Amino acid sequence: MNYNYHTHTPYCRHASNTAEEYVRRAVQMGVTYMGFSDHAPYRHADGFGLYWRVQPEELESYISELSEIRERYRDKIDLKIGFEMEYYPGCFEKMQKTATECGGEYLILGQHFVSEEDERSTVNLHTVKPSDSVEKLRAYADTVTEGIRTGKFTYVAHPDIMNFTGDAELYREEMRKICQASLECDIPLEINFLGIREMRNYPCESFWKLAGEVGSPVTFGFDAHRAVDAFDEGSLARAEELVEKYRLNYIGRPRVILI
Repeated sequence: MNYNYHTHTPYCRHASNTAEEYVRRAVQMGVTYMGFSDHAPYRHADGFGLYWRVQPEELESYISELSEIRERYRDKIDLKIGFEMEYYPGCFEKMQKTATECGGEYLILGQHFVSEEDERSTVNLHTVKPSDSVEKLRAYADTVTEGIRTGKFTYVAHPDIMNFTGDAELYREEMRKICQASLECDIPLEINFLGIREMRNYPCESFWKLAGEVGSPVTFGFDAHRAVDAFDEGSLARAEELVEKYRLNYIGRPRVILI
């Protein structure tokens, strides 16, 4: 695996090591295409903003630091600078404008919440929180599907993050929307290595079985929060098992959609 477009930095406050240490690890392990995609800035209308995002006042530093590293390693690795971002219909254009005006080059869709964040959503609506709510499941599926169809995201990070504990057939019905949109729009779905490393609720095998049936394009993402994870060979083996088990349409390195 010579690529990874899902890499975080200490700007998100839940990642360690310096950005340059991630690049060094990637180069050492033969990665030739890499992207940084820390959590995009977002503040609710009431001023609420989550601490684990790049803060608006830090955007300039985030871009300039990564740009300097890119210049130093330009002969060794093709480095892109972007963001992991939710799709919130009501403020998507504003969020995208913020990402592009500061110098961001690409987006990956990571839908951590089903609606715009406020104090309540951080407790109740995070998609990794176990829930049997049909309303929440459908909101997640519809929002991600709509996000895919914007054509603005390079791929969908951890599309199986939704931790639905209700009816399995209903889950398949709703997740099929995401898989079908991925296929129709040629926007890949990511097998997320952080989920593998930390044994989270994702990768979800029922989701990937469905993706295999639909034929959705599939890619890999290290979701690195430590420099050592800028190449995660242990999780790579598990991801390859899923590809083989469900005959997934693994495309390798995704086409980066520049914004």
